[in-house]
Amino acid sequence: MGHWFERRDGSPLLIVDLEATCWEDQRTPDGEGQGIHNMEIIELGCALATRQGELLDTRSFMVRPIRNSALSSFCTELTGITQSMADASPTLPKAVKAMNSWLGDLSNDFIWCSWGNYDRLHLEAQSMLDEAQPAILARPHLNLKRIWRCTTGQKKKNGLASALAFHNLAFEGRHHRGVDDARNIVRLLPFMKWSLESELLTSPERTV
Repeated sequence: MGHWFERRDGSPLLIVDLEATCWEDQRTPDGEGQGIHNMEIIELGCALATRQGELLDTRSFMVRPIRNSALSSFCTELTGITQSMADASPTLPKAVKAMNSWLGDLSNDFIWCSWGNYDRLHLEAQSMLDEAQPAILARPHLNLKRIWRCTTGQKKKNGLASALAFHNLAFEGRHHRGVDDARNIVRLLPFMKWSLESELLTSPERTV
């Protein structure tokens, strides 16, 4: 995939959308309120694209949770990820290793993105907890929701489905399935004011 990094508009963007264990009452089976510290990644949905919205490649890296290994019916209904899919998947360190291999050597101007900061914060927290080594965590991150809001002036209805609707686009695929969410985020890239990119980047927290 080295030729992707030779495009004149810079290296492709990697869009990441995570799915994680969750419960209808927002409490774990132990009664603890759900949050980044106890929700576990079950999918790393990835899409590579140009800033103009040309989709180059997608990949779904499924992950097996280990602390609360049984998916709630709410989680399965929300994401479409079944217990058998989770059970057959590798743990986060191995899934991340597969993602790193898929991405290959990252160019000097590589950045990764997500819709909001949740995905970045969750990946950072669980990678530290589970000793996973995502290569992307050593690179800058761009909050695409923020650049979209700055571009359009929309402050309230800024969820992914609402952003698509703002541009008269219908969601394609299954909402809350990581790889489908990532693909749909790509469809919003042509509407971004890319001159804002550099000032909105978040520097990496650590070197991987």
